[in-house]
Amino acid sequence: MACFLIPAAEAVITTIVKHTVAKKEASALPAEITADESRLRFSDKLGWLNNMLWGGSALLAFEHVWHGEVVPWFPFLTNAASPGTAAEMLHEMATAGVSMAVLVTLVWLGMVGVSHIIENRTAANIKSENKT
Repeated sequence: MACFLIPAAEAVITTIVKHTVAKKEASALPAEITADESRLRFSDKLGWLNNMLWGGSALLAFEHVWHGEVVPWFPFLTNAASPGTAAEMLHEMATAGVSMAVLVTLVWLGMVGVSHIIENRTAANIKSENKT
């Protein structure tokens, strides 16, 4: 029904945060940058989350349009037309929508964790090569 709205709302928030972080990273002085070039910027990692959220939301929105649950006239969501179905729609948003957004965020956190491990190994290899 409208479960795609929760990941889409998270995508809007993370897009704003990504652009804010990217501006701060771009304005950082070279002396303030402590990470070497083998590490990804946090704004790039937030981009992964944005892509996953926007892509999933777009796919779910298309599926809801395909099944006639989203229409091009007001109130746009067919279940928002009556109070009884609106309560059902809000329940679906609270359960399915939130759980999808949390799952995508947890997968992204896993990706960031794996990326951190790979970056640390790469940095260690570079240091060991420079010593020899």
